[in-house]
Amino acid sequence: MFPGIDPKMMKQAMKKMGIKEENLDASKVIIKLSDRELVFDAPQVSKINMMGQETYQIIGEPIERELSESDENTNNTETAEADDTMPEINDDDIKTVMKQADCSEETARSMLEETKGDIAEAIVKIKKE
Repeated sequence: MFPGIDPKMMKQAMKKMGIKEENLDASKVIIKLSDRELVFDAPQVSKINMMGQETYQIIGEPIERELSESDENTNNTETAEADDTMPEINDDDIKTVMKQADCSEETARSMLEETKGDIAEAIVKIKKE
């Protein structure tokens, strides 16, 4: 990960900071962009959970492919549908907002729903009230 640092020590430090890493057994990853897609065959994929936020790290060589017109239309439909869905608001998110904004659980939950799960925006809005 970092040159000169023992991987075992790095894992211990990450654990102390509340960072959890999980390696995923992925055979293929496809990232669809507006005009093309990136295809990773046999990638190394890690899921990192830090303060309730999940991040995925993909290591591998991508192959670029152009999207056909039908793929672009499907992609636009999927994007429109995804914008309408409410992200899952978990207890860690609520606790983070409660602690940072010094507010009640009800206030934290309602503001997270209003901001569609955006923790930072929820905290800022509560502090401005």
